[in-house]
Amino acid sequence: MEKEAMRGASFLLHDSQYEDVFTPEAFSEEQMMMGKMTSDFVAQEVVPVLDEIEAHQFEHSVKLMKKAGELGLVGANIPERYGGVGLDKISATIIQENFARARSFALTYGAHVGIGTLPLVFFGNEEQKKKYLPSLAIGDSVASYALTEPTSGSDALSAKTVAKRSECGQYFLLTGEKQWITNSAFSDVFIVYAKVDGKDFTAFIVERDYPGVSTGPEEKKMGIKGSSTRTLLLDDVKVPVENVLGEIGKGHVIAFNILNVGRFSLAAGCVGSAKRAIDLSIQYAKQRQQFDTPISSFTLIQNKMANMLIQTYVAESMVYRTAGLIEQNLGHISEEVKSDGRAIGDAIAEYAIECSINKVFASEVLDQVIDEAVQIYGGYGFMNEYEVENIYRDSRINRIFEGTNEINRLLIPATLTRKVMKGELDLISTGERLQEELMMLMPVNLEGKMMNRIKHYTQMMKKLFLMVAGTAMKKYGPALEQEQELLAHVADIVIHIFALESAMLRAENAIHRLGEDKASLMLNMTDVYAHETMQALELKAKECISAMEEGDERRTMFSIVRKLTRTHQLDTIALKRKIAHKVIEAEGYITY
Repeated sequence: MEKEAMRGASFLLHDSQYEDVFTPEAFSEEQMMMGKMTSDFVAQEVVPVLDEIEAHQFEHSVKLMKKAGELGLVGANIPERYGGVGLDKISATIIQENFARARSFALTYGAHVGIGTLPLVFFGNEEQKKKYLPSLAIGDSVASYALTEPTSGSDALSAKTVAKRSECGQYFLLTGEKQWITNSAFSDVFIVYAKVDGKDFTAFIVERDYPGVSTGPEEKKMGIKGSSTRTLLLDDVKVPVENVLGEIGKGHVIAFNILNVGRFSLAAGCVGSAKRAIDLSIQYAKQRQQFDTPISSFTLIQNKMANMLIQTYVAESMVYRTAGLIEQNLGHISEEVKSDGRAIGDAIAEYAIECSINKVFASEVLDQVIDEAVQIYGGYGFMNEYEVENIYRDSRINRIFEGTNEINRLLIPATLTRKVMKGELDLISTGERLQEELMMLMPVNLEGKMMNRIKHYTQMMKKLFLMVAGTAMKKYGPALEQEQELLAHVADIVIHIFALESAMLRAENAIHRLGEDKASLMLNMTDVYAHETMQALELKAKECISAMEEGDERRTMFSIVRKLTRTHQLDTIALKRKIAHKVIEAEGYITY
């Protein structure tokens, strides 16, 4: 019998086993071939025309979408019966990661195959799928997602775009303005959200050729300059009633589920970009000499490289763990039920918290990694002709896309609360049982095996989360949603628990799959990450407690935090040098 997929956010209460976690070391031969085909396509077809794409010669983008369609890359998420190739979630994630080097075109591609097309794949009826998906699957037509408005960004449900029924009853007349719409210069199909009669938030399929559809000029952006970003203008656009996507008044179900997928896909792209930045940095550092010495031999540069590698390894571990969870959950849906997009949407929504975690962590990792890459390049890193400068500008949008990182940090505890209220996550009784345990907590010997130490850190982090979150819920109750600084700190603890556990389980998996010698780099990276994260979370926990308690209670809780975050005396300088030597020797991103 196939093993049941783990519930979303259950990692906070239960220790996962390494056998249950998907890691990149488990890629099949076909999946690796898919990754190589994607990277070859980007290198041979996209990179040579990137300058033209950056100059808004979008005819190249349109041609490249068709070429990618011929290779099956565009139809990865579309079922075969509608002209796609229906790949598994792991393969689709590999493709998304390997498109990262395409920079702006990666966004063109990602917006089409993800948020542009998936609303139809998941929520379209049979007639809509047959009409639109075959051409979208091969890149003959391009899709856009039109949700954001000038006055509604993160607060999507406050949209002002209105849909009124025509007198004949055969159409909805859409009027409004959608802002910052990716691919809008050349999209053929737009998924547009509007309020029917000004109240029922609903999704519509709108074709570019409908009278009343127009776009504004190209936006002048800091980065991702080669992607088309325009305002979509709707002036009494007659949309046939059969182009209502899903149900009237249920547009939020589509919007939020698609954003979950978008957040996860964005994280995969960030991992790909971070790997590229590491490769470029090491190649440059080995060639660039100062004082007659390659700068790669300078230990401060090595420290940067080690940090870049560690953070990217952790992000990659999280992304593919999540891909495995989603793929496993989708595997439990029968073919009959798959025709109902809501079932697929629910399967993905199960991991809404993990999707937000991936988005926040990976986007911030990329910013840290590319910032260090520019620093390694020195003055050259500031010059437009160097790729790291382009990646630096392009990376900044990721913390804003798909809901800002601030919004996602608020979504994580809010979604956790909903799960608790629905009985899906037993945080309350678990937290109550923890109270007595925390008071009796005794120091643990951290001098033993590295893996045992890392596992101990992971368990302590989970207790720290329960203590801080439980105290906050008890003190503020429903008013906790107003304490945004506390919620953000709680979210950060949750994010780092998932991050550390993902890295740890991947390393443990590698020990059993590859042997201890080959897994040593993963283990060392995880040990450093665990050590530094425990120190960072101690400060966050104390800041939360300082805001919630005072006097003896504060002192008691501070004492407990110190016990929970106690770490081994680790020589991180020596360990990072060891990690850096490995990545310099490999001349690029490496995990073993």
